[in-house]
Amino acid sequence: MNKLKVGVVGAGSISNMHLDAYANNAAVELYAICDVNRERAEEKAGKYGISNVYSDLQAFLANPEIEAVSICTWNHSHAEISIAAIEAGKHVLCEKPLCQTVEQALEVQTAVQRSSKVFQVGFVRRYGNTTQMLRRFIEAGDLGEIYYAKASYLRRLGNPGGWFADKKRSGGGPLIDLGVHAIDICWYLMGKPKVLSVSGNTYSKLGNRANVKHLSYYQAADYDAKHNDVEDLANALIRFENGASLMVDVSFTLHAIKNDGTISIFGTKGGAQVEPELQIATEKHDIMLNLIPQADTLTFDFKSGFQNEIDHFVRCCQGNDVTLSPVEDGVELMKIICAVYESAFTGKEIRFEQDKEALKAAKA
Repeated sequence: MNKLKVGVVGAGSISNMHLDAYANNAAVELYAICDVNRERAEEKAGKYGISNVYSDLQAFLANPEIEAVSICTWNHSHAEISIAAIEAGKHVLCEKPLCQTVEQALEVQTAVQRSSKVFQVGFVRRYGNTTQMLRRFIEAGDLGEIYYAKASYLRRLGNPGGWFADKKRSGGGPLIDLGVHAIDICWYLMGKPKVLSVSGNTYSKLGNRANVKHLSYYQAADYDAKHNDVEDLANALIRFENGASLMVDVSFTLHAIKNDGTISIFGTKGGAQVEPELQIATEKHDIMLNLIPQADTLTFDFKSGFQNEIDHFVRCCQGNDVTLSPVEDGVELMKIICAVYESAFTGKEIRFEQDKEALKAAKA
């Protein structure tokens, strides 16, 4: 079988995860890389043995040898590059978030629906080993009806600055960066119910706290302590048509004792803590039990998560699988995230058009 020729757009930090995973896949040839910073692209090309280097996107996409593309650029370019790549006849894996607005998301969806190519959204936590372990319990009905979930990704100090702190390029702060992961993994495990309403808040109280000493954190390559116009903290209550609900809070910076990464789901027969470590709560013989799987790791591992995601994408491109994270899911997540921002701005709950049949079934 011929190897899948892959090109990567964007040579920033997240591209390392994609490049490493592609390099580890025997069915892939890393064929091209493109970045407006040609020097950075050439550096990655040298490291991974990539023969074709571009600083012009149109020239990159015009190369007929490139069959599949990973988009690892700033958020504000995701929609434009996704549409251009799909129209150029490429399979596409687009990093999360899909884009910045619902309108952009729908434009991407339209382009995908017109094509016969694979489009996968980079919801990498869906591909984690612990997520897939838990899915087996859920699909077997061991947790019953999942009606509630709660997710927190709270950093006490962790505004990466640079493009992350520039609303024009990022689309927002921790909500669109961290919240997209938190909301998506809960929504995915809950069975992807249709959203009914969203009530949210955002706060911009602390800035990037560049004054803090003795505590290190990741900073973007273009970090500038003087620039920050994204929120520090966001929280939301999300209701779904089937009666289920999700509470989420995420922060880049907060006066907290420690960082908190906790994700839990709750059902009628059992529940599960997804992070910081996978555990399952259930009941048997009138006794409450906590079940701890025996596995090499019980927490999300980025390296294996990205490897699973890339391997899955490659299989889909080869026609051997169907993506776990299609464009339609990217659209739904953008509806939720944008509704949180809209709710915070207007001070009102945002309600979506209701599926009357689903509501009737939920009430029955």
